[in-house]
Amino acid sequence: QVRLVESGGDTVQAGGSLRLSCEPSTYIARLNYMGWFRQVPGKEREGVASISTIDDGTYYSDSVKGRFTISLDNARNTVYLQMNPLKPEDTGMYYCAAGWLRSADVALDRVEYTYWGQGTHVTVSS
Repeated sequence: QVRLVESGGDTVQAGGSLRLSCEPSTYIARLNYMGWFRQVPGKEREGVASISTIDDGTYYSDSVKGRFTISLDNARNTVYLQMNPLKPEDTGMYYCAAGWLRSADVALDRVEYTYWGQGTHVTVSS
């Protein structure tokens, strides 16, 4: 069974930076997108960033555009999320996801993804 393993969550001050990593436990045969999602208590899980494993195309939510960068190590199917500068509203549980999506139009839609990690928590203090 495929598991996605995230790491890198921590507590930082506003203005600081973090780098999240996500690596599958085994090879995923049918895969064209990997992404990062964020969830806070009482709210739905929202797409933050996504990347195509075919052409490295990237997609960001408006809330993180210009501050976060998603990247991919294709040889290992490992995806990274560089976050800076961080804001208190970036606090939450960050989940890695992977799947075969029908188009880039749904790159930040959580229902399109098949595989998920357990999450890594990010706290940004003001």
